[in-house]
Amino acid sequence: PDLFPDDTLKQLISTALAHNFDLALASERVEEARARYRIAGANQYPFVYAGAQYTGTQSSTIGAQPASPGFPSPVTYAQAGAALSWELDLWGRIRRLKESARAEYLATEEARRGVTVSLIGDVAGNYFTLRERDLELQIARGTRDIADRNLTLIRLRHDHGVATGLDVYQAEQFLYLATVRIASVEGDIGPVENALSLLLGSLPGDIARGKPIESFVLPPQLPPGLPSSLIDRRPDIRAAEQKLISANAQVGVAKAYYFPQITLTGALGVQSRALTQLFTGPASYWALAPDALLPIFNAGQVRVAVRLSEAQKREMLIAYQKTIYTAFREVSDALIRYDRTREQRSQQDLLVHALTEASHLSTLRYQGGVDSYLQVFSAERDLFQGQLTQAQLRLQELLTFVDLYRALGGGWQ
Repeated sequence: PDLFPDDTLKQLISTALAHNFDLALASERVEEARARYRIAGANQYPFVYAGAQYTGTQSSTIGAQPASPGFPSPVTYAQAGAALSWELDLWGRIRRLKESARAEYLATEEARRGVTVSLIGDVAGNYFTLRERDLELQIARGTRDIADRNLTLIRLRHDHGVATGLDVYQAEQFLYLATVRIASVEGDIGPVENALSLLLGSLPGDIARGKPIESFVLPPQLPPGLPSSLIDRRPDIRAAEQKLISANAQVGVAKAYYFPQITLTGALGVQSRALTQLFTGPASYWALAPDALLPIFNAGQVRVAVRLSEAQKREMLIAYQKTIYTAFREVSDALIRYDRTREQRSQQDLLVHALTEASHLSTLRYQGGVDSYLQVFSAERDLFQGQLTQAQLRLQELLTFVDLYRALGGGWQ
């Protein structure tokens, strides 16, 4: 936001960062990935469960399996204890799962940062578009007022036989050019305001205005070496790098299934028919059961799973390389467009100055009876179009500045 010197724009960006729906969704995805990472990390440690049980039974004395004489009936007993389950990660399967989950979590964090950069760019771009439409509307209204005064004057001259009917129609034509443009620009302003409202997480409504678009002063020259020095902080490159790390960890997970999975389970507790003897020495019991599971035949499933994970890793490597090359292209394109658009807008400023002088002189020559109103109409029409083009080039210059901000992953400060 510091790259955009407008307090109103900064406030709009702050509001969007607090209430935008896409950013909120990205934040929730980060929380989901963080939870999955913690779940994967928890599997490194033994799980301990506590339990308690009370059982009462009574056997039938005349059923299919009658109770033996002297066997106490009913029988009741209580049991309390703890159970343990722990997979010994001798081959690093769980560690690699945790590494993969951590990389996925960091990738979603970078994705959220990417949404933030894109959101700031979208708010700034729409705000600049809105201010450019405001400038076009101001130009069109000013031109309409001039055309209206000219038409009144020419009609008066026509009534006195000084101007021709053609002069009147040309003056009307110039007036209608301005009024048509006013209606067109007014129709554009509403949708731009609505787009900004959605970015701000609010219902459609009026958007506050700050500095006029012609007051924005952009840096005349950007520091050299931008693509090579700052491109590595782009969120998409960092996310692609984390995706590659995750895929590499999944290869280790797949290879770990070649080796036996060793699990240690155990139980420790007390059991007694009498509650008063539940916590005495004779009531104690324990059990320990190491378990090893080694695949012998699974129709090549493990081997194919390793090949799959290796192919996915190569895919992520190619995607990572493509992301880097794409980033270099986008930065280069943005720098070229920014430089060329700035030069084009500078030349358009000179053109508008020349058109302004030509319009002034043609008006003086018409009032002096040297030229017809056709010269005035042509000069003022060219000036009107030149001013609109100047406003549009100002917008394009600012939009290329925003594109450069996006391409560099959030500016260059």
